Parts: sequence; structure tokens; C-alpha cells
Amino acid sequence: MNRKIGAVLAAPCLLFLACGTAIAQSGGITTHEVEAPFDQVRQDIYDAIVNRGYVIDYNARIGEMLERTGQDVGSDRSIFSGAETFQFCSAVLSRKTMEADPLNIAYCPYTVFVFEAAEREGVVTVGFRHLGDGGEGDGAEALDEVNQILDEIVREAAGQP
Repeated sequence: MNRKIGAVLAAPCLLFLACGTAIAQSGGITTHEVEAPFDQVRQDIYDAIVNRGYVIDYNARIGEMLERTGQDVGSDRSIFSGAETFQFCSAVLSRKTMEADPLNIAYCPYTVFVFEAAEREGVVTVGFRHLGDGGEGDGAEALDEVNQILDEIVREAAGQP
């Protein structure tokens, strides 16, 4: 499948979306855009997680929930054509992060997201929120390892090396 791919880091940098510039920002959100059908990219995220041996604990269908409850909260605006998150954990990585710092329990399970904005049909965004605050020490190193895995998963789903 031929895909046009652009990468952007951190939600505050939306002005760079059009040119596809990559921006690194500690503690931000990493996203990659793909011109492909939502269902295909969603499956690519699923496969990228499962093929690494991780078990998906929860799949939140956020777009469906927002669509279903819109009128109940006084809104008729469609935000997404499709939007989901996948939560999963790794016994190895989780143990490593929590042995380094028990407060790292706050980051488990790990989450990746995929969505197609209603006003940008045909462009699917995949990404994750960076874990940690960019600190130093064993706890930060362990979280950096998780961030690297999350980045690999979203890159794979976006067709990026």
C-alpha cells in the first residue's frame, strides 16, 4: 500500500503539520500521520502491539462513545470518523520501571492511539504520550525504554522506519 507519511512531535506544534517537520519535545505527544483507511491503520497498530508479544488489556472506542453521547451533552459536532486507544503492559518493562521507582505505576498500562479527524478524512494519526518528565536516573532510563517501544509501535503502524 502506498502511503504518504508525515511526522510531528508534540501537540503544541500543530502549525508544523502541513510541512511534516519533526520536532522533539520532552514530555510531549508523538504523532505520525498516514494517508490510509482508518481500519487499516487501526489494524496495523493492533498488529504492532500483539506481534511484539504484548497483550492488549483494553481497547477504548473513544470516537464511538463521543458520537453516541454527543446529543446527551448538547453537541451535534462530529470530532472523529474513528478514534481508539489500545492499552497494554509488559511484565518485563513494567517490572523494570517500577523497580527503578515505584511511582512509575502511574504510567502502566501503556497507551497508543489512532484517530481520523472528521474534518480530515483520509488522514489517520497514530501516536502516544511520552512517559516521564525527562528526568535522570534509573527511573527515567526505564521510562525512556518504554517510550522507545511506544515510538517503534507507532512508527511501524505509520509505515515509517
